[in-house]
Order: sequence, then structure tokens, then C-alpha cells
Amino acid sequence: MNDKVNAVERVIGLDAHPDSFTAAILRGPTPAAAAVEKVFNKVPLTQLPNWAQKHTTAQDLILLEASGNSFQVVRTLAAVGRQAKVLESCQLGKLKEAHANNDKLSAVRIGKAYLAGTAKEVWVPDPKTQEWRDWFHAYPKATKRTTQMQARLRSYLSDNGVRLRQGTRLTRNEAEPQIRQARVWTSRQWQVIEILLADLRHADQQRQHWRRLIAQEVLAEPELLSLVRLCGVREVVAFALGAFVGDIKRFAHPKKLVKYVGLNPAFDDSGETEWSGGIGGHGHKLLRSLLIEGAQAILRAGKSPLARWGKKLLAAKGSVNLAVAAIARKLTVAAWYLMMGHWTALEEVDLRLLGKITKMINSAGPQALPSLGKTRKTYREEICQRLKTGRAYLLDPNKTFTPQPVAHPA
Repeated sequence: MNDKVNAVERVIGLDAHPDSFTAAILRGPTPAAAAVEKVFNKVPLTQLPNWAQKHTTAQDLILLEASGNSFQVVRTLAAVGRQAKVLESCQLGKLKEAHANNDKLSAVRIGKAYLAGTAKEVWVPDPKTQEWRDWFHAYPKATKRTTQMQARLRSYLSDNGVRLRQGTRLTRNEAEPQIRQARVWTSRQWQVIEILLADLRHADQQRQHWRRLIAQEVLAEPELLSLVRLCGVREVVAFALGAFVGDIKRFAHPKKLVKYVGLNPAFDDSGETEWSGGIGGHGHKLLRSLLIEGAQAILRAGKSPLARWGKKLLAAKGSVNLAVAAIARKLTVAAWYLMMGHWTALEEVDLRLLGKITKMINSAGPQALPSLGKTRKTYREEICQRLKTGRAYLLDPNKTFTPQPVAHPA
């Protein structure tokens, strides 16, 4: 049994909904011995702070299942001096009764799952990291919406026998005159095109807005900016690492971060059969896909030490996917070292990194420069200086990493 579980006299399972919550107070060290002292059913969520102060103590541990508002509930409880943890919803879902289920049973189940020591705890991001996550989730949604609207407009044009010149950007102003001149449109047809163009422009404006905010944040945050030093990493990947990794100290070793991202191959060596699978199906899908894209760019570049290492691996194994995944894993390890503060000074900013900085400033948008009171040139020089004096990790692709012994307090 977990020592932390034994140290808690009472646990409180909290089944929270958008407008209400149900709580079950349990006392006992194990699921079998735990007695349900009291159940509070469908209490308005607005009464949560007063309820917690009246019916719980600072020594109680309140437990929630991961859901849409669970992080906010934890922060609300922390504001009144109550400790709370969020448990992984996947594990709790397996414990659901097949024949009957309600909020009371769910609240009791949450508490007993923690006492059993099998429920995994979910890290609650700090407010700043949560804001970064909200920003980042909005960006791929806007990008996806832009792609969808482009496909719809091209499909409508194709249905009417119109094929625009190759390379035409539908989000640019010159697209509308080309479409108008492509054929004779009826008034109703043109109304459809105008609506599709308006939807496309709105989606693209949203995409550019979030991209600008992400670039501005990376340029302003030293830890995020240091990640840009890595080959294959620009503002989007750096921002995603900051948003989804959060507190890097919760990963004691780079292998733990690799596992969190999902870049460790799955395998099954049970019974008489042995199976080795790929990297899909586990880990953080969005972050893994971004690192894979960065690894693909590294392999295409062919000039960095990591690219040369990847090409050697590709020649030996004959699998592009394997080489890309291995590069992404090395990139994740390098990000761990940088975020942990293991870095060496950067003597100069090479042309590749300078070009990357220029593109990031362009992504941040010209409107960001007047607010900073700087010209593009002086701002670029400042970023270069910050990269020289800030963090930089020199990645050796041939180096292997082994777990370091952890010193435990006496």
C-alpha cells in the first residue's frame, strides 16, 4: 500500500459536473475497510468553497476524476486551503459498474480507487501553463478549419468546371478576381462563393492571430526561446513543449519525458508470442506529431550532426519511419536537458539560427514591434544576444543516456 494513502485518514471522492457535484466522505486505509461516513448529492458547484470549509479539513484529501472542469475545481479548493488530486479517467472508467451507475456510486468509486493504489494521478497545470494550453488548442483548430474551408471552396469551383492556376492562394486577395473571371457566374452561384470566401478568410485570420500570439510568447519567454536553438524546433514546437510538458521537474529522467510523449516503442512479450509495435497508440499524440514533423525536417536538411546520424540509421535499417522516430526521440531528450537547465553558452548565432529568428519575428507580426518600441533589426539583435547568454544544449546524437542514481533523504 502506498505510504501517502496510509497517511490520509479521510479521502473524499468528488464527482463534479458543470453545475453541481456529488461528494462521498470515506474513512479507512483500504477499499474494503473504508466506511462511507456521508454522501452529499448534487450540491450546486457555486457552493463548493463554502461546502469544503464546512465539511472538510486541511488534512482531508479530495479526489476527482479528470474531466472538463476538474483543474478549475482543484484551484478553487486550493484557494480555501484544501488539497485535491485529479485521477486519470481511463482507469476509473474501467471500474464503472455495468448494471448500475449514478453520481453517488461514482463518488465512492473515485475514493476507493485511490485507496487501492491503482489510480494514476494527473498533473494539474499552473495557471500560466493552462493558458498556454488553451492558446495552443485554439491554433490547430483554426488551422484545421482553414484547410476545410479551402477544400470546400475548391470543391465547389471544381463542380463548376473551374481550376485555378497552380500555386493560387485562396486566402490572398488576388484569388477573388481570378475566380470571378474564370467563368460567367449567376448571382446565386456568386453568393455561395462569397460566403465560402468570407468563411475562409475568417478562419485564416483566426489561424494567423494564434500563430502571432504563439510567436510573441516564445520570443518573450527565455525558456521557450532556448528550445528554438535545437534543429527542427521553431515557435510552434517550442510553445507546445512549454504548454504540454509544463513543470519539467516532474520528469526525473529524459526517458520519462520520452514515454510521456509516446516515442518509446510498444512491445508485448507474453506467453509464447513476442510482438514489437510502433510508437502510435500511447503518449501525447499532439506533441508527438509535432516532434515527428520536426524530425522529418531534420532528416531532409542533411547538414546537422543529428541529420547525418539519422541518415546513417536510415541506410542501416532501411525504414524512414524508424529513422524519423529515432530522431524525434533524440530531440525530446535534448529538450529535457535544456528545460532542466543543463546547458552550455552559445558562442555565436549561425546563419541557420538567424534565419529561424527572422521567420519567428515575421510570424509575430509587425504590430508587435511598435508595442515593444523597437525596430525589426534591433529586436533581432536582442533575440540573438539572449540566445547567446541563455540556454543552449549541444546535442550529441551518438551519446546514450542511462538513469542517474536518485539520492533519497535519510
